[in-house]
Amino acid sequence: MFNHIFQPMNIGTMEVKNRLVVPPMVVSLCNEDGTITNRFVKYHEAKAKGGFGLIITENYAISNQGKGFPYMGCMWNDDHMESNKALTETIHNYDTKIVLQLIHAGRETTSELTGEKIVAPSPIADPVVGEKPHALTIKEIKEIVEQFGDAAYRAKKAGFDGVELQGAHGYLINQFMSPFSNKRTDEYGGNLINRVRFAIEIIENIKQKVGQEYPIMFRISADELIENGLTIEDTKAIVKLLEKSGVSAIDVSIGVYQTGFYITAPAAIKHGWESDYAKEFKSVLSIPVISSGRINNPLIAESIIASGKADFVGMARASLADPELPNKTKDGKLDEIIECIGCRQGCSGNLSKSIPVNCVLNPLTGNEEALAIKEADNSKKVFVIGGGPAGMEAAIVARKRGHEVHLYEKENELGGQLLLASIPPSKYEINSFVAYGKKQLNKLGVNVHLGQEVDEKLLQSEKPDNIIIATGAIPFVPPIKGINNSKVVYANDVLSSKADVGNNVVVIGGGLVGAETAEYLAKHNRNTTLIEMADGIAKDAEAGVRYFLLKALEELNVNIKINTIVQEMNEDEIILVSNGIENKLNSFDSIVIATGSKSENSLYEALKDSFTNVSVVGDAEKVRGILEAVNEGYKCALNI
Repeated sequence: MFNHIFQPMNIGTMEVKNRLVVPPMVVSLCNEDGTITNRFVKYHEAKAKGGFGLIITENYAISNQGKGFPYMGCMWNDDHMESNKALTETIHNYDTKIVLQLIHAGRETTSELTGEKIVAPSPIADPVVGEKPHALTIKEIKEIVEQFGDAAYRAKKAGFDGVELQGAHGYLINQFMSPFSNKRTDEYGGNLINRVRFAIEIIENIKQKVGQEYPIMFRISADELIENGLTIEDTKAIVKLLEKSGVSAIDVSIGVYQTGFYITAPAAIKHGWESDYAKEFKSVLSIPVISSGRINNPLIAESIIASGKADFVGMARASLADPELPNKTKDGKLDEIIECIGCRQGCSGNLSKSIPVNCVLNPLTGNEEALAIKEADNSKKVFVIGGGPAGMEAAIVARKRGHEVHLYEKENELGGQLLLASIPPSKYEINSFVAYGKKQLNKLGVNVHLGQEVDEKLLQSEKPDNIIIATGAIPFVPPIKGINNSKVVYANDVLSSKADVGNNVVVIGGGLVGAETAEYLAKHNRNTTLIEMADGIAKDAEAGVRYFLLKALEELNVNIKINTIVQEMNEDEIILVSNGIENKLNSFDSIVIATGSKSENSLYEALKDSFTNVSVVGDAEKVRGILEAVNEGYKCALNI
């Protein structure tokens, strides 16, 4: 099945053992001075140990002025070089190659972060950042070219197998190439040849300092997806110039900051969608092409290479969810792979907050050493009550530590809220994590009891050493007059098909659950109205997920009413108050309540005075998301 992804291939003089690549991701695991930490090394080691052929590090700044994030790697002095030697030595222990990506952020940073005036080809602010940059002089351009070359020289001395230039995503090299950001009329602007000159001068400078044979890769946004920006026909011409200048491979990406939600595309975007752009590059290049973008399954990776669209496949977030993906694939354990679900929460979501990388499905990501599972000193009898994400994770980890584990779920199926979360459009991949969990529970020998509620009597007779309460949450019933009328149903029941709705539906509650329920209903040809008392819809959603969700609601013609309070309802009308003005809704068949959830921890309240060693995790502790649920279940079991 995998005749392509496990074949070796060269990038210039560098032989890579397979076609599976970890593309660059800023993970906020470095020190503020740009030196790297042991945690950063362990994070990358997990991927090398897991079998990836090539790792491309996050973008390392070539100067303080070029920093784009507070806790990113840097390579502008020898201290930066020295701290990276442990990284390259560690990665090479696994016959994995490691390439360092070099960056100058240009106008896609702030003077508050760097302490210096930000710069760009032209004095035009990035639409997202908003800070007006200084237009670089010729002398300043030449200085930056030298800084790139010096940084590449340090990278080589530190043991990296090559460097990659970050020429994508609207950073400085991209800013020079793009008419969207470059309005110059000197030798660095005005036409395509001039706009590419900065990139080619950097490549030439690097080659002068590290030798002609040292691999230089180039990441490029094949299409900036903005008006007056680079398109695929522009970039096809550019990559030919880059190839001629001596670049060893093209790493294909997409977008700039203004279209950043496409760079790390959420589940609303189809798998492998950037491979169509990679195929365009393959048609004009003789050097290898790397394709990324929502590739979370080895079968998809194999098909992209087999069909000739690319030579290598980048699996960035897939490597966060499961760094062992290559090894599991090679061993035929496809059903044991944790597949990325495109939620963007622990990766892009954490980056936007400048906190270390994590993954909602894999608490070990970014915590490879601190949260390593070790066998317990003494085996205990552990009861986990609740088979949602927190309970399943707690049971798996407790069993891996050597405990006797019993998992009780009152329903006849495991998964809890994840079963509902997987129903809205584009959310189906959540089911893969439930399937993975069930496989692990069975493989590890966890005693799973379905359709059985737990009470104090059962626990008194079984006498567990530790009890983990993971009973989740139940819908919150808002205090609205008339809420008990016959047309009212709850979002959970609609998504689980326990309740039917008519053709004209009003959804009350515009958080993520309400918005996704409205999308689901509209996709199923219901005329849908969505009512929210706050000033926006799905404000509790991750930014990228929210962007595409709002776009879908607009395309589906969902009637959205914000800043609107439901004062009263009955079977004939709903009385609303918007900005102090009362109005009415009628001609509806169903009212769907999606006003949030509240913790279901009644079992804990019944047990806390009778049992010691009782813990509460996930929504049973406090209603939040899957990230907190999985992490708490994991850490709770780790401490038993």
